[in-house]
Amino acid sequence: MKKNKKSGSKKLTAKALQIEVLKFLLANPRKTFAPSELSDLLNVANNRHSVEHALQQLVQAGSVEIRKNGRYSAALDRLTSGEARAEKSSPPPLPAAPVGKSKKRSAEGPKTVEGRVDMTRSGAAYIVTDETMEDVFVAPRYLNGALHGDTVQVLLFPKAYGRRSAQRRPEGEVLKVLKRAKEFFIGTLRKSRKYALFLPDDPNMPVDVYVPLEACGDARDGDKVIVRITDWQEGKGRVPIGKVTQTLGASGGHDFEMNKILINAGFELTHSPEALAEAAEIPDVIPPYEYDRRRDFRSVLTFTIDPEDAKDFDDALSVRQLENGHIEVGIHIADVTHYLKPGTRLDAEAYQRSTSVYLVDRVCPMLPEKLSNHLCSLVPYEDRLTFSAVFTFDEQDRIVSRWFGKTVIHSAKRFTYEEAQTILEDKPTEALRQLTIYPQLKWALKTLQRIAKKMRRARERNGAIGFDTEEVRFRLNEEGIPIEVYIKERKDAHLLIEDFMLLANQEVALYIQHKSAGQQEIPFVYRVHDLPDMEKVAEFARFAAEMGYPLKVNTPRQIAESYNQLMRASQNDPRLKILEPLAIRTMAKAIYSTRNIGHYGLGFSHYTHFTSPIRRYADVLAHRILEKNLGDQVYRANKERLEEQCKHISDQERKAADAERESIKYVQAELLRRHIGEVFEGYVSGIIERGFFVELADSLAEGLVDFRTLREPYIVEEDNLRARARRSGRIIKMGDRVRVRIVAVDSARRQIEMEWVEEET
Repeated sequence: MKKNKKSGSKKLTAKALQIEVLKFLLANPRKTFAPSELSDLLNVANNRHSVEHALQQLVQAGSVEIRKNGRYSAALDRLTSGEARAEKSSPPPLPAAPVGKSKKRSAEGPKTVEGRVDMTRSGAAYIVTDETMEDVFVAPRYLNGALHGDTVQVLLFPKAYGRRSAQRRPEGEVLKVLKRAKEFFIGTLRKSRKYALFLPDDPNMPVDVYVPLEACGDARDGDKVIVRITDWQEGKGRVPIGKVTQTLGASGGHDFEMNKILINAGFELTHSPEALAEAAEIPDVIPPYEYDRRRDFRSVLTFTIDPEDAKDFDDALSVRQLENGHIEVGIHIADVTHYLKPGTRLDAEAYQRSTSVYLVDRVCPMLPEKLSNHLCSLVPYEDRLTFSAVFTFDEQDRIVSRWFGKTVIHSAKRFTYEEAQTILEDKPTEALRQLTIYPQLKWALKTLQRIAKKMRRARERNGAIGFDTEEVRFRLNEEGIPIEVYIKERKDAHLLIEDFMLLANQEVALYIQHKSAGQQEIPFVYRVHDLPDMEKVAEFARFAAEMGYPLKVNTPRQIAESYNQLMRASQNDPRLKILEPLAIRTMAKAIYSTRNIGHYGLGFSHYTHFTSPIRRYADVLAHRILEKNLGDQVYRANKERLEEQCKHISDQERKAADAERESIKYVQAELLRRHIGEVFEGYVSGIIERGFFVELADSLAEGLVDFRTLREPYIVEEDNLRARARRSGRIIKMGDRVRVRIVAVDSARRQIEMEWVEEET
């Protein structure tokens, strides 16, 4: 007979439940338990399914092992060897760090919150959490080994303690590190006769790492290396233990800096041998029975349109006219889930990465090359397995039917964006004209362009914001070193692909919503974008008015309309381009979530990511859930677990975006290092107490002009929109066009020093 839960038992979060399960198993090291037994024995309100999921996560992390009889126990051998984390897909819950003897305790009992560590240069940190109105301040002495990006449990101090100000933000102390953001670090190895120390380059890793000599590999004293932490050795006065996983040699140079960016962002440079071995075992040939299970599009005109240097082709389009005159458009997406199976090392590593990272000169792929560039890539002249969204448009280009399912395609042409654009502009190359299928390709592209433009106009009428900010790109030499910078130009060929990918993503989300209408929710991975912060919008509107461009921003709809007008106006007034990134900063960040709140920026009530499973794990999850809900099937994933996955994927996406920006800044600095002493035109893009930033017009590189280098002192006004000279009253304001000379460049720090060429302004 199942016993009742103890009165007062509490339902724990997924991470907290994992900790309780691990504690219980470690307290009973010689026993094994079934999930149902643990559910009864633990003093928690979580159900058996939650406990079973916690066990699976701990098995994957290496902290728990499953026996042949389906029972679980603590993985004592691995936990005591220091290698339990070597094969994990995500860091396991860590034991509590010893709490300092603090007198800051509340008479009402301790209150704790969970959040992410955001370190400052001073060594202190703010804990970003949804559980308090403000971030929680943690002094360096109370971090207890927590590092930047870690997920932690924090004890809140009573408000009566700390700084005197009654308006101060909450403060606290880290009790536990629940999840480490990084386990790999880059830095310098210092060897002695008995041991080695690893000195991390990352300023957010404030302690050195002990490395046994046998764990140094072929690294020599002074080498730059990558080290994996094998044992965090938490506790005051203790140092982590690590192992050298890769020797980079001497520091400096382009390749070193790019690898450093990836490692510092928390991404491994290579896939594990186990994952590569699994990929190698996947057959190269599609078995005959697989064709019979799929809708066959091999006879339908199909092609891809991608950047010139692309190797992983996620998506293809097919177009044909039906007998009744309607147009059928197939949006065919690489069927990654056919090859990537849950429970494999491949899948665990793909989830841990969650995204491919695109730096200036390289890609750190989510999937091994055999999958990303070969089996899953929709290359021309080869049969490929796909998951498709197929739409039929009537004579007015309105959707009259839709179909989702597994397919097989055979791409007839691989277009670059530039090639496709020449056809859309009726300026095809002679090589294109000579193709036997050129007339069909031209008709197909023109037809897609017509439909895409109508969809684009409809989105804008429905409140979509057409952010089209300038993107910087680089031309590389044969060694992969950037030699030239240019601004990416988005034309109809780019927009056409974007429009149909948006359509597929929206319609897949709507399909799941309609399927669950009137019944229990079908948990799904939505791409959501919240309403903008109205205070930030109001501040931005004041700034835009200062620049002579007033905005109406009283409602979300007015904001969208005003921002679209601003984007159009900036095409004719380059000075207004300074406003575009500032407008974007007023927006919430798009994230993944099971809680659908719509996508404000696109004007969609339902939206997901379905179209890029080679490079985004969110799309992999969407494919799996959609497949299990096709036809009469109904499948409901565990929503709590799915939400955890969404948070992890969103975090990884943010890290990847930061790494991509860092690589661009590094290369911009490297290119300008060759132009020290030269004069460039730019626009004032920011003002701080020390000086003002200038964004160069041709490269979008940003540098600082120190006020100390000017002829007279300047005072920065409160809104940081302008600075006024003390004596002459001369004003420098955001958006001003200026000429600057490059004075110094520090590529490693991504810093560019400039001086204002005042006499020529």
